[in-house]
Amino acid sequence: MRSILQRFRPSYRQKLFLLAAAPLVIAVSAIALLVAEQSRAMAEQEIRQLEAQMLETKKRELHNYVTQARNGFYFIYGSAAPDNEAAKEQVMQILAAMIYGEEGFFFVYDYEGQNLVSPRQTELINGNHWDLTDSEGTYVVREFIATARQGAGYVEHLWPKPSTGEEARMITYVTSFPSWRWAVGTGVFIDDVLASVAAARAEVEAKVQRTFLYIGAITLAALLVVFASGLVLNIRERRLADAKLRELTQRVLDTQEEERGRVARELHDGISQILVGVRYALDVARRRVASGDARAADTLAKGTENLGLAIQEVRRISRDLRPGVLDDLGLGPAIKTLAEDFRTRTGIETEFSTVVFRNRLDQDAKIALYRIAQEALTNVERHASATRVSIDLRGHRAGATLKIADDGIGLRGARTPSPGIGLRNMQERMDQLGGTLRILSSRDGTLIEAQVPLSHLLPPEDGTVTQSKVRA
Repeated sequence: MRSILQRFRPSYRQKLFLLAAAPLVIAVSAIALLVAEQSRAMAEQEIRQLEAQMLETKKRELHNYVTQARNGFYFIYGSAAPDNEAAKEQVMQILAAMIYGEEGFFFVYDYEGQNLVSPRQTELINGNHWDLTDSEGTYVVREFIATARQGAGYVEHLWPKPSTGEEARMITYVTSFPSWRWAVGTGVFIDDVLASVAAARAEVEAKVQRTFLYIGAITLAALLVVFASGLVLNIRERRLADAKLRELTQRVLDTQEEERGRVARELHDGISQILVGVRYALDVARRRVASGDARAADTLAKGTENLGLAIQEVRRISRDLRPGVLDDLGLGPAIKTLAEDFRTRTGIETEFSTVVFRNRLDQDAKIALYRIAQEALTNVERHASATRVSIDLRGHRAGATLKIADDGIGLRGARTPSPGIGLRNMQERMDQLGGTLRILSSRDGTLIEAQVPLSHLLPPEDGTVTQSKVRA
């Protein structure tokens, strides 16, 4: 199962497309189901009303048939005695002749279940059908007689069609000749009603299916639009990403060249000149030793002193490239050393305060904050014309914050007013850590505040923290 999931693991683009398409599909599906359900409910209500109206029309029609038939022979029944067989025979003949339509007829059953009149199904005449049932188990004749005993009413049942011999749904109106103990009635088949209702339901279902098709087509069109928009945006974003990548690559190359140029200048202006002086001193000392000049020792001492300066300069350059104290002692001592060197080199009053971290920052955060401090001091030295710099480093509940403030002329008054590559590098370092960088500048100075989140602080090894303030 895991191998199958790994095989069908979606790509980043597919995830984005699914993220955009899935809510649309779910919403449209829910709307389609809701519309279909409401449409079916409304249509079903209308169909039931139609069915009820059609059945009511059929019932009124049956009632009229029976009423007209009874009026036609009531003059015989009304004046006949209960045992007047001649009158009964005359009425049965009248009812037997009353056939209408293709299937309509009148029937007569006595209260014992014996059929007396059935013009379209003569095989039932004179037979006792008290136990006659339809395919649904309804005792049809019993229902006729029970309804007649109550006076009159309707009975819904199945009955074989005279034309086909197959059962069909039928509504029968039954009335009573109580003095003769007869159940007289006629019925009408309602398969046409059922067919009309079924056709209406089929039409509703077809409309619902068409609605689903329309909604599906609209959804597909919307998905195609989303896909096309995503494709266009993807192409556009890729172009922008390529442009940013080229810009970033160029900036990296520019930074590398700038750093190489700085190292080359320091090597040429510092170490190279010192080593030339050492070589010159050694050459002079060699000649003086060869000539027996007593000043050879002084010359050697001068060369040794210059060699020491060269060693110090190599250490300074190495420290600028990668300060060992940052790895050995942590961020606080490293920035303290950086501040001391800055004051010694520039003569600008520099104040450094910190809460001792005890190496709680992870390596990425330490390097980023150190480089930001280094870049900020370089900007102060080159552009700010400041007389005083304060550096504050401390940890807190939200993470760690480094602040560098000076009393210089600000970014707008500097010789390079537009943000340079140094400030962009600061911002990118904070972006990589998920931190924030704030730069506030005015004519009274500049404040640079870099904050790294709590996720870059390691668990404390010792709960004791001390406050130290150093004037470098």
